[in-house]
Amino acid sequence: MAIFSQLLIAGIATGAIYALIAVGFALLWQTSETINFAQGEFVMVPGFIILSMMSYFEIGVIPAFLITLPIMLFVFGYLFKKILVEPLIPYGDFPLVIATIGLAIMLKEGAKIIWGANALPFPEVVSDQIIKFSGVRASVADLTTLGIAIVIIIGLQLFLTRTFVGRSMEATAQNPDVARILGIDVDRMVLYTFLFNAGLVTVGALLITPSYLAKFSNGETLGLLAFMAAIVGGFNQVRGALIGGFLIGIIENLGAFYISSGYRTAFPIVLLILVILFKPEGLFGRKEERSI
Repeated sequence: MAIFSQLLIAGIATGAIYALIAVGFALLWQTSETINFAQGEFVMVPGFIILSMMSYFEIGVIPAFLITLPIMLFVFGYLFKKILVEPLIPYGDFPLVIATIGLAIMLKEGAKIIWGANALPFPEVVSDQIIKFSGVRASVADLTTLGIAIVIIIGLQLFLTRTFVGRSMEATAQNPDVARILGIDVDRMVLYTFLFNAGLVTVGALLITPSYLAKFSNGETLGLLAFMAAIVGGFNQVRGALIGGFLIGIIENLGAFYISSGYRTAFPIVLLILVILFKPEGLFGRKEERSI
């Protein structure tokens, strides 16, 4: 039971990071119907930039993160929307899908050229020591990761439901045309969504890179798992993406230990297939119909 509890805590901590990245998927889809297939690379790149800032300024990981965050907000938030998304939105979903896939390849190969093909160690935010409580062993790093992710998730939910800007973003996500009639600046709300996504992936990079190391190929795995989390939970619901992230992290961790670590990625795929077969809108998603 103690081992199971330890694995469960570690799975929830990892799942919390997947949830943060998956929420970005859901937010972008709800407000602009953008599926960003470069989302994983958006997590990979900040890890390298944080390391570069640490080396260049000779500072710790948290100050380097604070320098990196506004850079990512500008590049992966503002510039991504203005340069790539806005010009392609009028042409439908498919050109944008191809463009984001191309962006993912460019970022991956660019990272390989700039920082090299070898994995680089990334410092833990806190000491990775083990603590015991009630016979259960847990990593301080896992608990810290979980705590940070939960604070961000709760803060995001409170912002979306309790503030004027948050409710305006929600209205924009539900029906942009009606939101415009009500006087909401839809374009600004969509921009805020892109900035939120950039912030979430940067925080995700800070939390997940110590485990994954800084590798140019990280984006493939992280993007896939977060995408599956968004689909499993419900692509058109933020809370669905959150729960999907936690489920993916738990199933991945437990399956790797009790069945085989060689099939670690396969367990979330099995869950994804089952959800698509029996509840295609996601566990907490709402049904949407499209006329052809």
